[in-house]
Amino acid sequence: MNLPPKVTPRAFERLAEIGAADEGKALRIAVEGGGCSGFQYDIALDEPAEDDLVLEGSGQKVVVDSVSLPFLADAVIDFTEELIGARFTIENPNATAACGCGTSFSM
Repeated sequence: MNLPPKVTPRAFERLAEIGAADEGKALRIAVEGGGCSGFQYDIALDEPAEDDLVLEGSGQKVVVDSVSLPFLADAVIDFTEELIGARFTIENPNATAACGCGTSFSM
């Protein structure tokens, strides 16, 4: 059985820092066709929808729609701060290949 994605405490903390929940928003993680490797992640602040899987922590929410969910089974959603900038990242065990931009992958 596939497990839902996990969200690290650091990712929830970052959402709290930017006040996402205060505005009724959640971090939406979606998978779309396209990108340089076949699929790409779409990460944005959005309002939760009815069929979303909602992952909660620290009073914050991360949502995944039902279509994207199978592509994100067992994935880890994190927040990293590197020289190139701070961003939400996705470690996806389902991806067989990824590109350098970190937002596109194939299965």
